Amino acid sequence: MTNAAIIQDAAFQLMKEGKIGTTGRMFKYTVQDADGNESEMVCPEPEMIHTFQHWKSLGFKVKKGEHAVARIEIWKHASKTETDDNGEEIDKSRMFRKVACFFSMSQVERMEGTA
Repeated sequence: MTNAAIIQDAAFQLMKEGKIGTTGRMFKYTVQDADGNESEMVCPEPEMIHTFQHWKSLGFKVKKGEHAVARIEIWKHASKTETDDNGEEIDKSRMFRKVACFFSMSQVERMEGTA
């Protein structure tokens, strides 16, 4: 499962639990039952959630005193290059799961000087 899918699933769960709100827009998706029949479903779109760093990159800051609305385990990529005894560089990249703190749109505000 990708980070985007993990975060989206978490956002829907947080909305269902009443921890975050909605955007006011409706989200359409198709589901398939065991017999292969498809039907279209409609539900409210959850409020955006991002990490502190992602909000910062978007030009927002977390409001003073706010605590993360969720701690979600996501994928993290680490890359390191080492040189072996023969002088050849070896890529030591790896993927691992890491818990990250997420904040909702209602917990952030636009930073001064950003559009």
